Amino acid sequence: MPPRPDRPSRKGNAVQRLLYNLVAVVCAVVGSPGIAAADDWHGWRGPTQDGHSHETGLPERWTAENVVWTRDLPGLGQSSPVVTGEKIVLTAALDEGRERVVICLDRHDGSILWQETAWTGEPEPTHPMNGWASATCATDGERVYAFFGRGGGLVCYSLEGEKLWQNDLGALESPWGTAACPRLVGDLVVQNCDADSDASIVAFHKVTGEEVWRTPRPANRGWSSPIVIEANVAGGSARRTEVVVNSHTGVRAYDPSTGEELWNCRSFNGRGTPTVAPAGGLLHVVNGLSGDTYAIIPGGSGDVTETHMAWHTERGGRDLPSPIIVDGVVLVSSLRSAVITGYDAESGKELWKTRVGDQISASPVAWGGLAYFVKESGVTIAVDPQSGEVVSESTVDPAATEVFRASITPAYGRVLLRSDSVLYCIGG
Repeated sequence: MPPRPDRPSRKGNAVQRLLYNLVAVVCAVVGSPGIAAADDWHGWRGPTQDGHSHETGLPERWTAENVVWTRDLPGLGQSSPVVTGEKIVLTAALDEGRERVVICLDRHDGSILWQETAWTGEPEPTHPMNGWASATCATDGERVYAFFGRGGGLVCYSLEGEKLWQNDLGALESPWGTAACPRLVGDLVVQNCDADSDASIVAFHKVTGEEVWRTPRPANRGWSSPIVIEANVAGGSARRTEVVVNSHTGVRAYDPSTGEELWNCRSFNGRGTPTVAPAGGLLHVVNGLSGDTYAIIPGGSGDVTETHMAWHTERGGRDLPSPIIVDGVVLVSSLRSAVITGYDAESGKELWKTRVGDQISASPVAWGGLAYFVKESGVTIAVDPQSGEVVSESTVDPAATEVFRASITPAYGRVLLRSDSVLYCIGG
């Protein structure tokens, strides 16, 4: 591990506060390109890459009576559903990982429109909590992109199920398997390929599949997904687009046109698996198992650990879920201790802590001013960001054998909830 950087105070030093004031109002999330409709959910953590839905009229609580339809899925998987127009797309692995498939369903009734095999062969090692179909797809409204790691690489299909291109991304050595989600930016699809050897981040032309650039990354297993932001360059008024990715060794930003590394912020303890969450001009980071929580000001150059860390707090046991920021509060869930903690997004001050009594692997999603966390049992809790109060608990009464590790997908007035083997569509 790199040496632990000096810890800024929770309110930040004078230089950091000045930087924050300069960039906070101009850092913005870059939405996915294409022809996606306003209610589409076309990639990991939604159209704004922060887990927020701005739809109104979504269900706030539900029971099994609110389930509009269910669909038993072939095989097992943990990718979250993506929605584009009338279609839902997700992935699954059959025969203990020996076959990897992309599945397209009708949004209205859950019928399977097509199912295409992306790869067959002997499966690579994976963690029991992961499997072989955990990466959420990305879509631009015309094509869908799915990542299967060593067994299938990155594959592109038309929305009618025609395979357009497929790229092998190497051995991706790791006992955990892979789960980083592809990210669209302009005409590119960017894929993080963290692994114990030959780690890299790679960009392909989204139409042809031609490799545009490849940048080495520090060799270490992980599956953090990229986000795409715009930020002012520190010390000036110029703006630029940055692809930002967490990792075992820290957070790094890249130029999406060339793959050049722009800046890096060294890591604390932990595994860099959660996705960075943008909000209010800051990038909020959870390090992973036994890791810390901190916030970074984007737009820097080189090693920004000492200059662009807005705040930092030592807390362990986060592991898988990514954070979410709702109304100025960073909500962070701990997988193993079943605790959700709220921090002030600007200062990092701990505001509250709530025990929820069951393991949470899925990253939260927010709408209507509440944050929704799915327990592995399938119970969904809605949390008030200001108080930490659990204001509702919802369930679809799943079978005891089902495990829920995919994030919720809100779209077109309904909520899609996926277990490892069943997809539920929930209405109001």
